[in-house]
Amino acid sequence: MTHPTSSIRLHGFPISGHCHRVQLMLSLLGLPFDSVTVDLPAGAHKQPAFLARNVFGQVPVLEDGGLTLADSNAILVYLALTYDASRRWLPASPAVQAEVQRWLSVAAGPLAYGPAAARVAVLFGRPDNPAARTAAVQLFTTMEQHLEGRDWLATDHPTLADVAIYSYTAHAPEGAVSLAPYPRLRGWLARVQALPGFVGMVASPVPPALA
Repeated sequence: MTHPTSSIRLHGFPISGHCHRVQLMLSLLGLPFDSVTVDLPAGAHKQPAFLARNVFGQVPVLEDGGLTLADSNAILVYLALTYDASRRWLPASPAVQAEVQRWLSVAAGPLAYGPAAARVAVLFGRPDNPAARTAAVQLFTTMEQHLEGRDWLATDHPTLADVAIYSYTAHAPEGAVSLAPYPRLRGWLARVQALPGFVGMVASPVPPALA
């Protein structure tokens, strides 16, 4: 979904879950944007032109008019506060905001070092990472328990928490982490996928053991 006349540009990489969560948020909000692919295999994210946008040399980067913003979770917060007048995605309640922040921390911690890291090892042919798969199982087991009697992660409706956690959870099988043992988790993924405006991330091959 790209719109050349949009003031919003998303610099990213198609199989990055960090980038997908921003793309998903833009789509859920109905915001047109221009998609710019950063050639990560060629090291474009470490070149001066890109480092001028993000000194850490990471995708995604969002440009909105004169604003340049990096870090996927920070971008989610910005989009919700700027473009969601209803405050559905980041509610005004301090208690709910804190709960959303808790899941943004999970996205930056256990999700990144668990299923996301396991997936990177498989997709890019890096050394086997059993610790990442173990961390993924621990996270998904906790989420399975958390989802008992609830449909969404932070409150009684979808929020940034669900957007931030979705991509790497849904694509965990690409890192040899099965979702079969987690029926509640799979139900939550289906609810996210049923949201108006949902867009999926490009699928990568699932290892033969899980295919």
